[in-house]
Amino acid sequence: MSARIQHLTDQHGAVGAGGTLAATDRARLWREQRHGSLECLTALFRRHRYLPHTHDTFVIGVIEAGCEAFHLGGVRHLATAGSLCLVNPGEVHDGAPAEDGYAYRMTYPSEQLLRAVASERQGRRMAIPRFRDAVVQDPQGYALLRRAHLLLEAAAPPLAADEALLEAYGWIVARHAEDAGPTARLPSAPDAVARARDWLDAHHTERVDLATLAAVAGLSSTHLVRAFRRATGLTPHAWQTDRRIRTARQMLARGQAPAEVAAACGFCDQSHLNRAFRARVGVAPGGYRA
Repeated sequence: MSARIQHLTDQHGAVGAGGTLAATDRARLWREQRHGSLECLTALFRRHRYLPHTHDTFVIGVIEAGCEAFHLGGVRHLATAGSLCLVNPGEVHDGAPAEDGYAYRMTYPSEQLLRAVASERQGRRMAIPRFRDAVVQDPQGYALLRRAHLLLEAAAPPLAADEALLEAYGWIVARHAEDAGPTARLPSAPDAVARARDWLDAHHTERVDLATLAAVAGLSSTHLVRAFRRATGLTPHAWQTDRRIRTARQMLARGQAPAEVAAACGFCDQSHLNRAFRARVGVAPGGYRA
C-alpha cells in the first residue's frame, strides 16, 4: 500500500489503532465516472440505521471492523470484520450496527458492469449474474476489493485503480455468483399486486391514496397492504418512498439542488427528503450531490 493511501486511511478512515472504531458516525460517498458513475461509500456507523430499501444496482462491499446486522429475504444476517457483503438489485434489505457499530467500504456496480465482467471472464456473452449468499467469508476477495476501494478513494493512477477493481469484481463474480438471466430482478407477485406496483412506479412522485391504489389492484385496502408486503417485502408507502429516493439520487447526481429535488419527487419539503434519503443512502442529499 502506498504511503499516500495509508495516510488517507489513517486520517479519514473509520478504523483506528488496534482495529478500534472512531467515536462518531461518518460517511463519504463519491462516484467513479470511468465505471458508469459507480458509487463508492466508506462509512462508520455506531448509531445510523438503514430503513428497508432497495437498489437499482448491486451492492458489493467489505466490513472492515465491527459487525453490521441486516435483514434480507426474511433472514437476519451478521456481517463481521473480514466479511464480503453481496446484495442483488431489487432485494429489500436494511442495516444497523451490531454491538458497538461497524466500519465498511461499499460499491454499487450496475448490472451492465457486472455482466461485462462475467462475460470477459467466460469469453462469451453472459447473463446478469446473481449472488447466492448475502454474506461470505473470502479472505482473497475481501483483500482484493478493499485494496481497489482504497485506490479509488485515494485518487490513485486510473490504470492501477481500474485494474484492481475489475480484478476484485472478477474474483467475486466467479466464486459467488450464478447466471440469473436478464430478468427476475423484482420479486414475483400476483397479478393484482403487480398492477399496483407498476401503477405506483408510474406515479411515485404524486400524492397517492390507498383507496385509489386498491382500486387499481382490484383488492380491498387491507388485503392490498398485506399482499403487497408479502410479495415485495415493503408496504405500498415504503415502496413509493423507495422509488422517490431512486429518482432523487438520479437528480442529485445531475447536480440539481436538494430543495428542487424534494419538490419534484413529491416530498413535503427538503427536511422530509433529508430524513428519508439519509435513512436509505447513508449520507445527506447535499453530501451525495457534492
